[in-house]
This record gives sequence, structure tokens and C-alpha cells, in this order.
Amino acid sequence: MIKINLLPHREERRKQRRNDFYTLLVFASIVAVLILLLVGFYNASQISLQNQQNHLIKSANDKLDEEIKEIATLREEIDGLKARQQAVEDLQGDRNQPVYLLSELVAQTPEGIYLRSVKQDGQHIVLTGYAQSNERVSEYLKNLGSHSDWLNKPDLIVINATGIGQGKDAKKVFDFTVNVAIKRPRDQEAAGAATATPAIAPANGQAVKP
Repeated sequence: MIKINLLPHREERRKQRRNDFYTLLVFASIVAVLILLLVGFYNASQISLQNQQNHLIKSANDKLDEEIKEIATLREEIDGLKARQQAVEDLQGDRNQPVYLLSELVAQTPEGIYLRSVKQDGQHIVLTGYAQSNERVSEYLKNLGSHSDWLNKPDLIVINATGIGQGKDAKKVFDFTVNVAIKRPRDQEAAGAATATPAIAPANGQAVKP
């Protein structure tokens, strides 16, 4: 006996496949949404962590800026104190400066030079006078620049031929003006330290002075 199945089994199978596909699609969508949520949560946590690190770095930089400002202020105060201390030392050292100045002028002025005036302006003096010849002026400048412990950097401002006296007593001389700097005691100490030569130690270990 032949049995015939009249149920639309193909249609049922197709419908079942369609349902399975939709179910799988919904499941994949849910998984995708969960993955997106997890990735978003991870990114948000990383951004929050980075923001915290940035905040810590910014706080540390602000603290360093404040410390740098304090150090700069302290340096300015130290420099100010050093400047005031140096000014006091210069004032104390300058008390004997007129004595040294007059002594040096007497020692370094050669024959044939007659000083008419000596004017001091800070650490410079202006010398005006008469000279018998240009050679005397050159010798005077050399003495002031190379042989003086308290005077240096002589600068000849002007020199003119002129005459003094009248009649038989008239003489031809050279009227000159020289600007020269005055050394301070600390300048001498610095120059002495710069020119000091250390002892040379030979192979036997004994120091030999040059």
C-alpha cells in the first residue's frame, strides 16, 4: 500500500531555516552590541586613566614652575645681596684710593710733564697738563698703562701744540688731556690670581717653581 504525505514539508523546512537565520542574526547582533559596549567601556577607562595621568603631570609641572619661580627669586635676592656686599667692599677699599692715586701720579709722571688738573669721575680720572714733547706724552701713557699698579687703560683725548710765557720766557709746549681708569683692590686681586703660575711637578714628585 502506497502512503502519500500531503504535508507541505518543504515549506516547513524553508520556514524553519528562515527562523534559524533570524535567530542567528539576532544573536550575532547581540554579540556585536556587547563587543561594542566592552570596547567602548575599555576605551573610556583608558581615556579616564590617561586624563588622570595628564592631570598628575600638569600638577607636577605647576609645582615645578612654582619651585623654579622661587629659585629665580632666591637667585635675585642672592645677587642683590652680593651686589650690596660688593658695593660696601668697594666703598671700604675706595677710602684709601686718593692716597694711592696721588702716589701713583707722582711715581708715574716722567720729567717734562706738568699736570695742571686732576679730575676724578667714578673710576676714571681726567689728567690735563703740559709736556715738553710728544715723546714725553708717549712715555707718560706707557707708564700709566704698563707700570702702574693702580692705573690702567690710558686714553689720549687731545694734544695740541701751544706756548706758555711771554717774551724771552716764552716756550713751546704740548697741551694734552688723558683719560685713565682706576683699579680697585679686587681688580688687583683678580689680576694677581690670573697671572699666578702653578708649580710644575716633575717625575720625581718634587714641585719646582718656574
